[in-house]
Amino acid sequence: MYLHSGCQIAVSPNTKHFAVDWLGVEVTRATLGIIGMGSIGYKVAQRARAFNMRILYHNRNRRRKEEEEAVDAHYCEKLEDLLQRSDFVMLVVNLTPETHKLIGKRELGLMKPTATLINISRGAVIDQDALVEALQNKVIRAAALDVTYPEPLPRDHPLLKLNNIIITPHIGTATVQAIHMMAEEAIANMLAVLNGQPIPSEVFLK
Repeated sequence: MYLHSGCQIAVSPNTKHFAVDWLGVEVTRATLGIIGMGSIGYKVAQRARAFNMRILYHNRNRRRKEEEEAVDAHYCEKLEDLLQRSDFVMLVVNLTPETHKLIGKRELGLMKPTATLINISRGAVIDQDALVEALQNKVIRAAALDVTYPEPLPRDHPLLKLNNIIITPHIGTATVQAIHMMAEEAIANMLAVLNGQPIPSEVFLK
């Protein structure tokens, strides 16, 4: 939140001085709750360790003990436990019937009033109407969304009018290197099929 609005203050023609009491929130030693500890969620945990964050996670299946120890992650069998204890809650799940609107009014109400919700998965994992209400009423401090439903949001959507949210246009993988790797992975999968070999990144439908 502060990076976005701080940039606006820094470049505004109306700015004559910077406020000295304009303070943000530390991520160092804060508690990060990761919902969805697959390959991407695990990489998030690896990066969070650089900030000495305490890492909690909720997942369908618990990670192996050595994987948990490598990032000092603690498993929360109940989602409610993670929500109540986390300063930052990050959604890294696939969109399925089970995760559709996984975070709604009840879940937002369980979070700390000082917490930030981060979604890098799919927009429909959050009940956006409930999120609007939670942000308006300061049920949680802030939200950061790289994904919404739909994309882009209608220009009159209430999320776009709030000052305690950052929305980016689904750019989590928008780098030259990432796009090249994705293309190479797709080609490798196609060649494997054509050659009758195991598919490196096979998707198993439920």
